[in-house]
Amino acid sequence: MKIRFSPLVAAVFAVASLSASAQTRLSVAATAVPHAEILEHVKPVLAKEGITLDIKVFTDYVQPNVQVAEKKIDVNYFQHKPYLDEFNKTKGTNLVAVAQVHVEPYGAYSRKVTKVADLPKGATIAIPNDPSNSGRALVLLAQNGLIKLKDPNNILATVKDIAENPKGFKIRELEAATLPRVLDQVDLALINTNYAIEAKLVPTRDALFIENSKSPYANLLVSRPDNKDADAVKKLAAALQSQDVKAFIATKYQGAVVPAF
Repeated sequence: MKIRFSPLVAAVFAVASLSASAQTRLSVAATAVPHAEILEHVKPVLAKEGITLDIKVFTDYVQPNVQVAEKKIDVNYFQHKPYLDEFNKTKGTNLVAVAQVHVEPYGAYSRKVTKVADLPKGATIAIPNDPSNSGRALVLLAQNGLIKLKDPNNILATVKDIAENPKGFKIRELEAATLPRVLDQVDLALINTNYAIEAKLVPTRDALFIENSKSPYANLLVSRPDNKDADAVKKLAAALQSQDVKAFIATKYQGAVVPAF
């Protein structure tokens, strides 16, 4: 039995087939806030350009890089350059930055004191335990007069680089994602803004002190050398650096996240 299609029906099938084949799938690893939210915002724009954006949300800072390096995911968007450089160095990867998108000014939070001067002697201060973010935390503590570092500009400083700690603060290094959950157990915690927002903290309101918008820690779109020049990756980079995204960031995050382009 032969089935005949009218020319109109055949044309519809042809257009549908062409449309399906024209779509390119691009997978991207991201942390939930604000990265995945920003990606969701550009998803419809990319769809119109033939890119199906597959957003995979992670809660840690390791697997997004591992899975891109292993070619399980195309690109990621969650990290700043000091973290990327340290990861490449320690893990033997060669991931590359494609575009810088935004800065999340880093803040210090407390549920025990309302101003820095009230921190008691021997207070416990929690900071992230990965090298780039722990160094960033120590530099911020030094900038706010809580400690002194041997080199106040060393973004990879460790607790061994503390030159002066006049109030005997106890520095605890913990996984970045856990810091909001230990706020009740410590006197002060320095928390990455993405985790602060997820914990319903408002950095511009709740932080005792916070980096300014000139922070060098711009969050990046990252890929492998073999796909950094792919058309889909370039289109995603362009979408993330658009005026539309700049307006979205300004409206949604009210200074807790600021554009870096």
